[in-house]
Amino acid sequence: MTTMTELAAAVDSRDPATGLAAVAALRRLLDELEAVQVSSARAQGWTWQAIAAALGVRRQSVHKKHAGRV
Repeated sequence: MTTMTELAAAVDSRDPATGLAAVAALRRLLDELEAVQVSSARAQGWTWQAIAAALGVRRQSVHKKHAGRV
């Protein structure tokens, strides 16, 4: 699955292998998007607490996941 159109179509598939592959691809995409946005927020001076609140998680969770990346 290389395009968003293919991914969107795969999510609706009745074939479990296709649907699960789409879920895995979405999970990877979400992780990448989160990392980009957390990095951007930190570069703009956001605190870990503010980022955590925006993501709906605890500060410790977001810090542990992203502190090494920024």
